[in-house]
Amino acid sequence: MTMKAVVAETAPRPAGGEAPSAPMLDLRRVRQFVTLAETLNFRRAAERLHMAQPPLSVAIQKLESELGTRLFERGGSGGVSLTPSGQAALGEARRLLFHNAQFLGAAHAAAAGTGGVLSVGFVGSTTNGVLQRIVRMFRAEYPGVELVLKEGTSEQICERVGSGEQDVGLVRTPLMITTRGRLSQLLTEPFVAALPLGNALTGQAEIQMEELAGEAFVFYSRRDGAGLHAAAMLACQRAGFLPRIAQEATQVQTLIALVESGLGVALVPSVMQYHPNPRVAYRPIANLSPAAEIGLALLLPEPSSAAAQRFQEVAIRCFRDG
Repeated sequence: MTMKAVVAETAPRPAGGEAPSAPMLDLRRVRQFVTLAETLNFRRAAERLHMAQPPLSVAIQKLESELGTRLFERGGSGGVSLTPSGQAALGEARRLLFHNAQFLGAAHAAAAGTGGVLSVGFVGSTTNGVLQRIVRMFRAEYPGVELVLKEGTSEQICERVGSGEQDVGLVRTPLMITTRGRLSQLLTEPFVAALPLGNALTGQAEIQMEELAGEAFVFYSRRDGAGLHAAAMLACQRAGFLPRIAQEATQVQTLIALVESGLGVALVPSVMQYHPNPRVAYRPIANLSPAAEIGLALLLPEPSSAAAQRFQEVAIRCFRDG
């Protein structure tokens, strides 16, 4: 007989007269059985368990009664030896205690935010160092949390966080959709102009926004990048022109690749200039409207898990400390 046969919950006898399942074992008795099996002496086992010997003897008798078999042969002076049933059950009993400890540890770790699984959505522009810094710091501080990372647009991430598919998201602001979560702003930044090599404006250290009026633009998709589309459109309109859009794309990296191909200029987050492309020139815009400022934020559901809150704390610290 093994312990696997006796750990099921007590169930009522079905109407058909089938025998009920074996009763749930008391883990305290399982622990007492293992201790006695390891010491083979009631007195030493009782000392290790910090209990009196008579209650231990009663507990073992009750366990044997529940199992319907003797686990020990009693000898003199409190000594015992394992029966074949006891020998067979010992390994399973140890595994039962181990998995019980694992179960409790996993539950407590998840409740404290130091264990479990955390699903994180991120926009592509965070892979230029931002995401790596946050993930590296979080894993160093909370190695017991398994991170599941999935890229998406800000709109997709908002939907996933709102539906519970993801626990937290790194998104670009402004957001042009409603969300049931809460935003924690990590940084704000201006647009810079991304110019293909050979463009006349690359000869200037900085440019005026209206100098881009005659350029073809690679622009953010209105459908999949509504927030950045609106901010870039506002920047152009505040400078007195409507952009001539030659090509649209969703991800910032794609816009830069199209600029590199010579299809036009683009307005991109300023963080992109710190990861230079030899075929793209970045120039600050001297008179960019403050209303067109963009940023990066952390989106969390309400309520959020302990692990998501830990991730938020790490992300805020990461940007605060540089």
